[in-house]
Amino acid sequence: MKFKKVAKVVLSCLMAGALFTGCGGGGDKPAAEKPAAEKPAAAADVKLGMIAHLNVTENKMEEILQAVQEDSGVKITHYIPTYYDSLKLMQMGIESGSVNQISVYKSVGDYIIANNDKYEVVGGDLTLRNLSDNFCFAVRKEDTALKADLDKTIKAMKDDGSLEKIVSEYIEKIDKKQTPPKIEIPMTDGAQTIKVGVTGDLPPLDYVSEDGSPAGFNTAILAEIAKRSGKNIEVVDIDSGARAAALSSGQIDVIFWVVVPTLNKMPSDIDKPEGVELSEPYFKDDVEHLQIKK
Repeated sequence: MKFKKVAKVVLSCLMAGALFTGCGGGGDKPAAEKPAAEKPAAAADVKLGMIAHLNVTENKMEEILQAVQEDSGVKITHYIPTYYDSLKLMQMGIESGSVNQISVYKSVGDYIIANNDKYEVVGGDLTLRNLSDNFCFAVRKEDTALKADLDKTIKAMKDDGSLEKIVSEYIEKIDKKQTPPKIEIPMTDGAQTIKVGVTGDLPPLDYVSEDGSPAGFNTAILAEIAKRSGKNIEVVDIDSGARAAALSSGQIDVIFWVVVPTLNKMPSDIDKPEGVELSEPYFKDDVEHLQIKK
C-alpha cells in the first residue's frame, strides 16, 4: 500500500445549536394580571470550536447556526464559531479556554470521552435535536467516470451488507480505548492508481497512526473499494482545510470525506465548493457538543 503525507491546512466536520424556552408567572397576582408568556432569555455567547468546512466561512456558519435556532422560535445561545485545522488543535483550544465547547460527531465524541474523562457531552434541553451529516466522497466535477465507479461500489456494498458490517466493526463495536487497527489496502500490479486524501485526525472515522499508517474505518472502506474496483489506492494525509485545494490542483483525485447536513435548515453545500461533485453517502453520524467538566 502506498502512503504519502502532505502539508496540512484547515478542515472541517460540523455544527450544533441550542434550544430552550423561558416562562414565568406573576407571584400571587390574579390570573388575569399574569403575562400571557415570557420572552425567551437573552442569547448567551458560546465560543464554539469546529473543524473547518470547505464552503462556509466562520462568519457564515455563525449566521447559519443563528438562523437554525431562530427557526425554532427560541434562542438562548449565540454560537461564535472558531475553525481549527484538526481535532488535536481543537482540543488544545478548549483545554486552553480559547473556546467553550467543541462540535464533533458522536462516534468521535465517544472516542474522546473514552480516552479522556475531563470531557462531557453538552446535553439536556440546551442541544439542538436531529443534527446529523451524511458522509460522501468528493471528486472533481469533470471526473464523471470516477464518481460513477464510486457510486456503483457504494451501492453494491450497501446491497450485500458489507458496508453495514464495516460500520459495525470499525465504528460501533470498536474498542474505543485502543487506537484503530491498521488495515492493508490491496495493490494490483499495473492497475490505475487513485490518490485519496484523508485527514487522519478524526478517530475512529478517519485515522492515520503515529507511524504514518492509515488505520480503522477509512482504511477498511478504501480497502474494500480497491478490492472491488481493481484500482490501486494511494492514501494522502492532508488537513481538512487543504482538501479542496489538493483536489482542484490534482494533488489528490478523491477526498475521503465531505459532509452533507440532513437537517433541511442547514445548507446542503457547506462542504461542496465550486467544481466538486459528491458521491452517494456511505455513512451518517449525529453531531454533538463536548465541554470540559465543570
